[in-house]
Amino acid sequence: MKFSLLLACLAFTCATFAAEPATPPPSPVGAKHFLIVLKLVPRLYDQKAWTKEDRATVGAHFQRLKAGVAEGKVLLAGRTEEALEVTMGLIIFKAPNETAAREFMNGDPCVAAGVMTATLHPYGLALMAK
Repeated sequence: MKFSLLLACLAFTCATFAAEPATPPPSPVGAKHFLIVLKLVPRLYDQKAWTKEDRATVGAHFQRLKAGVAEGKVLLAGRTEEALEVTMGLIIFKAPNETAAREFMNGDPCVAAGVMTATLHPYGLALMAK
């Protein structure tokens, strides 16, 4: 009997979650989502090659992303935890169009200073945790 009750509760819970998927946050009218993939330039694969300027540039990059999160423009930012020659950073953000997205990407301090390379991708945000 207890097993049947447990199965019934589990089935109800699964049906409830299946009926209520997490949805992306509402975007401003016309806003689209984009993904930036960042990679370090080969010169920086060796930790010993980093200059004070390189570190300061990465600090400015991080502060810009924090401001983007506070504004609601940046939804996610982070990097993989791998060796520097294979690690990559990812930024998912909102922009009204590709031109504005490209301006945001190229305005990143690390991209502008040549510390990182960047590629821009249109991104279809399907699900997002609340």
